[in-house]
Amino acid sequence: MKRIAVYCGSNKGTRAAYVGAAENLGRQLAKRGIELVYGGGCVGLMGVLADAVLQNGGHVIGVIPEKLVIKEVVHEKLPDLRVVKNMHERKALIAELSDGFIALPGGYGTCEEFCEVLAWSQLGYHQKPFGLLDVAGFYRPLLQFFDHAVTEGFIRPAHRELVLVEEDAGKLLRRLETFQPPQEVKWVR
Repeated sequence: MKRIAVYCGSNKGTRAAYVGAAENLGRQLAKRGIELVYGGGCVGLMGVLADAVLQNGGHVIGVIPEKLVIKEVVHEKLPDLRVVKNMHERKALIAELSDGFIALPGGYGTCEEFCEVLAWSQLGYHQKPFGLLDVAGFYRPLLQFFDHAVTEGFIRPAHRELVLVEEDAGKLLRRLETFQPPQEVKWVR
């Protein structure tokens, strides 16, 4: 695993644990020699994560739409910044560059981007692993929704198993590195 995309908030949230988790994940990525691919911002958990990777000698690739560069939320100290026309191009390039995906706490954008690449996997567009870093139980309600969707017949149990969940960044990275999809998963091609 050479590169991991991390989706996370452009805010820091209300708990110090969120910032601590972003810093720790950044250190873990750098320590393992895994490059970070992310949204290119300097604000919120995005900025904390990128700074932690850089401060620990890691490599960061930022992918940001032109509109957000103009709003001055771009991280100007990135060694590799790719400016794209819009969010659709951003999401496609992040997915193309990455060998796996992690979501830290975040809002609409974080959830939307994570669920989109998860749906792409379900449809067979890729077979890359996914992880939720469940800091302070942040993702419990989303996981309950996924389980409810399985019960109600909208998500197959094997597809639910694609989402790896850990509270510890090191454990989550190990699981992503050794991920084997459930045998029951039939990717549509």
